[in-house]
Order: sequence, then structure tokens, then C-alpha cells
Amino acid sequence: MAERPDLDAIDHRILAELQVDGRIRINELAERVGISHPNCLRRVRALRSSGVITAIRATIDERALGYEVVSFVTIQLESQNQAALGAFEAAIMPLPWVQQCWRLSGDADFLLKCVSTGVEGMSRQLRQFAALPGVRTIRSLPTLGQSKDGPLPIPGGDGAAG
Repeated sequence: MAERPDLDAIDHRILAELQVDGRIRINELAERVGISHPNCLRRVRALRSSGVITAIRATIDERALGYEVVSFVTIQLESQNQAALGAFEAAIMPLPWVQQCWRLSGDADFLLKCVSTGVEGMSRQLRQFAALPGVRTIRSLPTLGQSKDGPLPIPGGDGAAG
């Protein structure tokens, strides 16, 4: 596990601002957090190189690209040994319609976020999962809509988790 970098209040403010607008210009970001442009640029680069900032990307509405069905799928494998877990992860890695894959503890081994153009597409996806070696149980949870997609709570901020 990577060592957790020491972040101060200014780093926290930078992270909060970048979560709101990842395309903000460095000079505007520096002004918002109350530091000089060079210092801000140095801090943002340090946050990226240390792995605190993992990516800056656009969030796209699935329906704008024709993906009418968003579903969460739980997968339970026949075995939970490292080889079986790794083989499953390797098998789903090239599937572009699997947006996220989470390894779980509990009744399921994986939680996948999937997109499809319709119910028939979702059905094909489930059949593909069933054909993978070592898959024991599949449960599909098609969504009806999204209620929240919030930023990560920044320590020291008003909404920080305990």
C-alpha cells in the first residue's frame, strides 16, 4: 500500500476546487485558494505525482451516447483464491461496457457498473458473464435513475466524513 502523503489545508482546498472544475486555470485556482501561481502549479504537480489526483476527465451522460440502461451487476465466483479473482478481473478488463469493477467482501465477489443500449444488450452482457470460467452467481440491478454523484468529502471541509 502506498504511503499516504501529508496534505495541508491548502492542498485540501486545491482538491475541493479541482473536484468542482478539473479544467480550472492554474492562475484562477491559485487565486481561489490564496497562493501564488508557481506555488499552486507545484502543489498540483505534487498531488498528481504522489497519486492523490488520479485523473482529470469529463463525466459524460450515458444516455447522450445511446446507453439507455445502466446496471449494477454482482458476481460471485466459485472460488475466492487469488488466481480466480485475477482471472475474472483480466476477463472483464477489455469489456468497454463495464465502466467500473469493484472487488467486494461479503455475499458477492465483484460489483460491476455496466452500460447498454437497451434491455437486450444487458441480457447479452449477462450471458457473457455467465460464460466466464468460475462464475457461480450473477445478480443484475438495472437503475431507474441517479439521485446523487457528489464529490469526495475533503478533510477539514464542512462535509468531511468522520
